Amino acid sequence: MEQPIALENISENTVFRKGDVFVLFGELFGRGYATGLLDQARKAGMQIVGITVGRRDENNALRALTVDELSEAEARLGGTIINIPLMAGFDLDAPADGPTPTDLLAGMTLESWEHDKLDWDYIERCQALATARFTNALSQVMAILDGMVADGRNVFFAHTMAGGIPKAKVFLVIANKIYKGTGSRHMSSQALLDSDMGKLILRNFDEVSANTFRHLIEFSTAIRERVEASGGQVRYTAYGYHGTGILIDGEYRWQTYTNYTQGYAKMRLEGIAQDAWAMGIKATVYNCPEIRTNSSDVFTGIELPLIPLLLALKKENGGHWAAEQWQACEALLADGFTLDDVIGKIQDLQASEVMIPFYDFSAWPMPNSQAQADLTIGTSHEITGMHRDNKVMISDLLSALVVEATGQLIFGASSSPSGPVRWLNHDIVARSLNASHEEPEAPARSVTHAPSWLETA
Repeated sequence: MEQPIALENISENTVFRKGDVFVLFGELFGRGYATGLLDQARKAGMQIVGITVGRRDENNALRALTVDELSEAEARLGGTIINIPLMAGFDLDAPADGPTPTDLLAGMTLESWEHDKLDWDYIERCQALATARFTNALSQVMAILDGMVADGRNVFFAHTMAGGIPKAKVFLVIANKIYKGTGSRHMSSQALLDSDMGKLILRNFDEVSANTFRHLIEFSTAIRERVEASGGQVRYTAYGYHGTGILIDGEYRWQTYTNYTQGYAKMRLEGIAQDAWAMGIKATVYNCPEIRTNSSDVFTGIELPLIPLLLALKKENGGHWAAEQWQACEALLADGFTLDDVIGKIQDLQASEVMIPFYDFSAWPMPNSQAQADLTIGTSHEITGMHRDNKVMISDLLSALVVEATGQLIFGASSSPSGPVRWLNHDIVARSLNASHEEPEAPARSVTHAPSWLETA
């Protein structure tokens, strides 16, 4: 993409109705964007179908969910799970009695990893085995799903697979330095990407976060063609991250978290959607504002761009509900601190000469730098320290709002998608939230300690 293309309009669902089928292509774990989209599917009365990545046993063999695990997963999903393991990635696959790629990484040390070399012919064998395993299982899943979709029903495939970090101790130490290290503990992300370890990880990211989308589109062809021939419609969505437009010095500008190592896989994901779109398949990657999830918490500072959403809620015709969000966020701060203090720190970071080079969309994803890491991670620590409880953060509250809004926006836009890649920037997220929560003609209500912008509006 030469420039980010924003989703500009808030649309209503005009396609999906009771009895249609919503397929969550990725297991539902804890916090994440998928919950917002699932909420919309449930409201529409759709039949919810999920898949599982399965589990590894003590011998590393992939297995289906047990009865208890399946029951728990289906209760969490609110639907039926096809219990055939669809674990993506090749980090734990290997020829019989051979080492897995993760085993090979485990043989590296903190002193040797930058120079250690991998046998790429062997890695490709592992990858081929994993791809065959995944696609064979996917064929079985689609055969079962085919019997669950009646003629004339619409189908919504929501791809949520992401990740692919190998569980090798040496990498976890390195990642801690890259994503959380300052001063003498800082490590260059480019050093990782230049190493064989880094190249392996990028390849696994591609396999999990991107290539699974292509497999989904390809292996659901029979279902798609039958549904469309019987008068129904099929949509595919996927979650991307390629920076976000947020308020910087009063204007919405694209910015990003650095270093977003998975960014290469997200660009591949966009390319897959573009290929599908060119073939007449309605597949769209929605690049969402970053939120705090179980997996993103490893990236210290990734939560900072969330905080200007409060300013967007104000700017996009925010009223009493928006003011209540300000109040709720301010209530999370320790005595002596205000939201103005927090926002001031974000604005200082945004205006820093250190950060300006990172506002170059065409250079994404850029490697980190010592100064950038020190500033971003340092600001994150300072803002965390301003809270009453570092387990109950402003970024948690705002993450929940983003999940809600992106679910509404993606579900609505999917009735008539406008292209293969769209950005959900803070302006449309704020507009969606204000529109769904404000009461346009409700009588005026008093708001204790309302922000000054509301008192003078």
